[in-house]
Amino acid sequence: MRRLLSSRDSDWMRKLYQYLRQQGMPVSVTERGEQLELWLYQSSYEAAAKTLIQQFKDNPELVAGPAQERPAATSHSTPLSLNLLKQSGWLTRIVAVLTVLVFMAVQVSPETILNTLKISRYFAALPYDQPWRFITPVLMHFTALHLIFNLFWWWYLGGRIERSLGTSWLLALLLFCGITANVIQYLFNGPNFGGLSGVVYGLLGFCWLYSFNRPTPLYLPQGLIIFMLLWLVVGYTDMLWVNVANEAHLAGLLSGCLAGVVVRWLNPKIRQLH
Repeated sequence: MRRLLSSRDSDWMRKLYQYLRQQGMPVSVTERGEQLELWLYQSSYEAAAKTLIQQFKDNPELVAGPAQERPAATSHSTPLSLNLLKQSGWLTRIVAVLTVLVFMAVQVSPETILNTLKISRYFAALPYDQPWRFITPVLMHFTALHLIFNLFWWWYLGGRIERSLGTSWLLALLLFCGITANVIQYLFNGPNFGGLSGVVYGLLGFCWLYSFNRPTPLYLPQGLIIFMLLWLVVGYTDMLWVNVANEAHLAGLLSGCLAGVVVRWLNPKIRQLH
């Protein structure tokens, strides 16, 4: 945690806290003697938080509506499972559960699952007569590491999008980025692939462009974006010991960037995160 500032003005601190929470900043307020201290849970948000604080100082009337949250000394005894649930919506959870169930089924009968969920049984025929196949490859993972990596990013990015913009927007992104990534990967390398990573890169691109040069609840630390882009580039080299769906990653990223620009232009209402 990082301390951002302190003040004896409880009313001003309450309004600042409410404003930062409305913008999705992970902050809390604690008491220390006669001082109230504003703390940031994740230091990667520091630049965005300081920008918002300065905006609030310039215009203290930014807080929309009556105060709904009262800063108080916080306890860190909340169960991890409850914290994880709070960081997601029902679509985030359903996709995660389905992905785990499919992974378990793959361990029992890989050929049956592959033939049922892969984009096509053939190398030269898209499944227009079985349209669910355009999206079902995102549920298939063949190693525990692959599953854990993708679920982490799906929960982190998908949960944030669902809580900020709503379930319908996350569903649209899942279908748009997932189908785009699957079709491109299929056209380049055939039907034998699976995983959420194309969607994950789509959500990354969406958050990146949607929040570019402005603080929003979907703002991502620059270091995280650089890491993911470097990982994409490394996938095109011979440095990795596993097969990587490079075309799906790139297609997902580009489709997510396009979606980020479009949704930013449409400017849907951002929900207040709690």
